[in-house]
Amino acid sequence: MSVSPHSEHESAPAPTGPVNLERRQLMLGSAGLLATAGLVGFSPLARAQGAPLPDYVGWKNADALIMHSASTLETKRDAIGRGILTPSDQLFVRNNLPAPDSSIMNDTEGWEVQIEGVNNPRALSLAELKRIGVETVVSVLQCSGNGRAFFPHGASGTPWTVGAAGCVAWTGVPLREVVRELGGVVDGMNYLTGTGGETIPAGLDPKSVMVERSVPLAALEQAMLVWEMNDAPLPLAHGGPVRLVIPGYYGVNNVKYVRRLAFTAGQTDANIQASGYRVREVGVPGSPDQPSMWEMPVKSWVTSPLTSATAGRSLIYGVAFGGVHGLARVEVSVDGGNRWAEARFLGPDLGRFAWRPFVLATELAPGEYRLVSRATDDRGQVQPEERTDNERGYGHNGWKDHGVTVTVA
Repeated sequence: MSVSPHSEHESAPAPTGPVNLERRQLMLGSAGLLATAGLVGFSPLARAQGAPLPDYVGWKNADALIMHSASTLETKRDAIGRGILTPSDQLFVRNNLPAPDSSIMNDTEGWEVQIEGVNNPRALSLAELKRIGVETVVSVLQCSGNGRAFFPHGASGTPWTVGAAGCVAWTGVPLREVVRELGGVVDGMNYLTGTGGETIPAGLDPKSVMVERSVPLAALEQAMLVWEMNDAPLPLAHGGPVRLVIPGYYGVNNVKYVRRLAFTAGQTDANIQASGYRVREVGVPGSPDQPSMWEMPVKSWVTSPLTSATAGRSLIYGVAFGGVHGLARVEVSVDGGNRWAEARFLGPDLGRFAWRPFVLATELAPGEYRLVSRATDDRGQVQPEERTDNERGYGHNGWKDHGVTVTVA
């Protein structure tokens, strides 16, 4: 597991009971450094008071989303559904900086990405990228802080429960083909570094807020430059015109509005990498020697039922994924993890980076049940029972916290 902190504001201690989570989501936001700079200008309470979605996400289904702030929208747990692909209008949104002006979508074919650290460096337009190659890969997109609401120490940042994740079909060119076209990676390069095209507010040190992330060079094998999402042009809200996507890696590494890709000897010194998204003990500041939020681990959770069910035959649904590895199986328990039964996968297997909806049919008598799920990847790594406590509430894949209590009548 890996992690890093971005400048989300400090929050009050988190209630741990599931009944209090929705109230906590209304109380807290993730404005952080942007709020201190006066850039967000949006109260997390506004959605509860009936405010419309911001313009750049105005096309989304507001009834399927929890709005924490103008830049953070979470998919409701009961909206995740039983299909493999997450509808684009229900997919969560997490922006570290305000989205660029919509005018950048006026000439998508002309959008350029500068490629560096290759033997023949140059800028390539989207039109040129499309001529190099094309591939569609289905993968889970998940925020590093998904599950943060379950940490008892009140980790700062957006109080995501399970909805800062979705499964998306990305279409674009494999980065390895682009690199081959440009003569290969220069010797001695250890990292792939992507830089976003957001506007840096005047008066701020660019390194303090810019979205620039480095991942190990091994990620080149699955990295893509994408221009379509779920068979439609990549929207501004999700990084259009062009986004770097690294299947199996946490969302922060999937740089939106990508303007520059560089193969580098070391990691970027931008704050989002140097001290941000780093896994460390509670109370410890971020530093470059700590694990970074790169590869995702195996994870699952129940999506239905969530609060109540009728006695008799019940179908328990959920989603599971292996992170950077394939998924082998998922089990469900109705008694909080004392006894387990293997669930059945729904629908086709769309590759090792996609999630698999699952279902377990069981008989439930009247009473109260604690429903939990536990996934195993194809390397034999089992989803752990407990979270790993850390300062920023990153990388939570413990099955115990993700359970739901259901009353059967």
